[in-house]
Amino acid sequence: MAAKKKDSDIEGGQKKQVSQSYWSLVWWKFKKSKVAIIGGIILVVFYFSFVLFPEFFASYTKENRTDFTEAPPQKIHFIDQQGKFHLRPFVYALEKKIDQKIRKRTWVENPEVAFDLYFFTKGEPYKIWGMIPWDRHLFGVNLEASPDGYAFVVGTDSQGRDYYSLIVYGGRLSLMIGLIGQILTLVLGSVLGAISGFYGGTPDVVIQRLTEYLAAFPDIPLFMALAAAIPKYWSPIAVYFYLTLVLALVRWGGLARQVRGMILSLREREYVLAAKSAGASNNRIMFRHLLPGTMSHVTVIATLSIPGMILAETALSWLGLGLRPPLISWGVLLYEGGTVYAIRFAPWLLTVVIPIIVTVMAFNMLGDGLRDALDPYGGR
Repeated sequence: MAAKKKDSDIEGGQKKQVSQSYWSLVWWKFKKSKVAIIGGIILVVFYFSFVLFPEFFASYTKENRTDFTEAPPQKIHFIDQQGKFHLRPFVYALEKKIDQKIRKRTWVENPEVAFDLYFFTKGEPYKIWGMIPWDRHLFGVNLEASPDGYAFVVGTDSQGRDYYSLIVYGGRLSLMIGLIGQILTLVLGSVLGAISGFYGGTPDVVIQRLTEYLAAFPDIPLFMALAAAIPKYWSPIAVYFYLTLVLALVRWGGLARQVRGMILSLREREYVLAAKSAGASNNRIMFRHLLPGTMSHVTVIATLSIPGMILAETALSWLGLGLRPPLISWGVLLYEGGTVYAIRFAPWLLTVVIPIIVTVMAFNMLGDGLRDALDPYGGR
């Protein structure tokens, strides 16, 4: 009886293993990649904090301006001047000084005035998504306890705005332009690539010559021409969506060629021939049978291409061809902090480079993990 029970358990276990679906195998293999999980967690945190709730995670609103122009980052202290340890971190107030050597205004700490830092503290009021009023921030100076208090942990810019808050607000546009732009690229590249590979003939020739033209045309002159075509009276939001559309229109060609190659190999499979024999229409065969077979590859390409979209927006804004103030993005901040003057006298304005690098690395880590996981029967 025990032997029969053991044999039945083995058979049951074999049946359970055989009955695993493709996506369960993908998830099982994806969980084995710690690097991909770390990249995914970083992206979830970034999109949650920078895209969904930047007002809460920022210490100040983006409209806040102070008299502390180009103030350096304030150091966070736990030990005061008398050597006494404090459980609650604090920062010292800033005092303006004139450097006689360089003839420039500088800021130094005033140890006589300190401001305590709190988590989930009351600060400037704002509206979540422009609808829900609230006044709580992740951390900062409690305005009820210290109405004149301030804390600039990453310094301020030339307009006296808290630079940490600007980085948080800038992440919303930069991360969204990469996501929205890549979604448009996926739609154009997948559909046109499927049409090119499935129908062949004249549609194939036209689409492939168009992709070659886009690949051969240099990006910078194209972006300069498109930026010059933007009317000056357009609102910042219209410029944002225009730039997103432009990035999508010039980057779909590579994906379309890859999808075309996969469609050419898939359209001769037995299940496609069976669908044709059953009287399925061309649209049904293409969108219900062929395109789903390319989704694993397309998903990996999308994950690895989103950083390219973010870097493209950053580069264009840094060159003055992309988003413009009063919009705040990582590219706009990099444009303002990439001058020789800023590098010499306000190097903290280059702090925006850190989230850009972390985001690109996180997408690449996630993309590498997905590439291996979507091929669960592979050797790696």
